[in-house]
Amino acid sequence: MDAVSRRLLKELREIDREAKSHPEIVELAPESDDDLLQWKAILAGLADTPYEGGRFELSIQVPSNYPIHPPTIKFVTTICHPNIHFKTGEICLDILKTAWSPAWTLKSTVLAISLLLTNPEPSSPLNCDAANLLRCNDRLGYESLIRMYTQLYATK
Repeated sequence: MDAVSRRLLKELREIDREAKSHPEIVELAPESDDDLLQWKAILAGLADTPYEGGRFELSIQVPSNYPIHPPTIKFVTTICHPNIHFKTGEICLDILKTAWSPAWTLKSTVLAISLLLTNPEPSSPLNCDAANLLRCNDRLGYESLIRMYTQLYATK
């Protein structure tokens, strides 16, 4: 077994052991038993946020040189957020690019993405419409837009 597989299996055991400690992570696991490099996560929209009631799927592609290089993570579920491209699901988050460290795990990275949902950074937007609402201090318009997207794309 190679080093990447050992690391990912160790992370998976930790995720299973601490499953109840982070209710915002509904699921975080490899998509199949045959491929440890392709994972899926499902985040629950937190209570008292415009994402409440939503379930947001992420695709996680782990590189063969993980953890030296970061995974590629994108939203599969269409989501409205200043730092997430609403068509491609690309996420603008420094730990997925320049601030990556091998100390990060898939779980801690997904938790950072969950935190980004409630703490957007409108100065580096991938969704200019959402960012502009925040920049103009239109919190009501911003939250209404998020709720609409959540209702349309992230609830069953």
